[in-house]
Amino acid sequence: MENKEMIPVKEEKNNLIEELLETQNYVSPQVNIYETGDEFVLSADMPGVVRKDVKVKVEDNLLIMFGRIDYVNEINKNYILNEKELGNYYRTFRISESVDQNNIEAKYDNGKLVVNLPKSEKVKPRTINIL
Repeated sequence: MENKEMIPVKEEKNNLIEELLETQNYVSPQVNIYETGDEFVLSADMPGVVRKDVKVKVEDNLLIMFGRIDYVNEINKNYILNEKELGNYYRTFRISESVDQNNIEAKYDNGKLVVNLPKSEKVKPRTINIL
């Protein structure tokens, strides 16, 4: 389901982390997005990332999410089977003017990033008083 308010951006890179992405593997985190009357809520799974290594940025109408995994612990293991895809997390979404970009909030806990994107007042549902 693709919403015109939040469109995944696959080919664009951000100057802030472009160099890092070119030198390392990255994985798109699995994302769910839902809408309420007041906001869009984005939930992204980033297992293996600690809070200090999660970055969320808004730039040029793009929501940019990045999570860095500390590979030292993973590389030193003698795996018998490893089905996890190793790589830092990176994902971008184009956001429309219907999102109040100055009031976006993000929380990260136990491998899950939740980004609250409040709707701008002009697109929120409202009741019209009848005179």
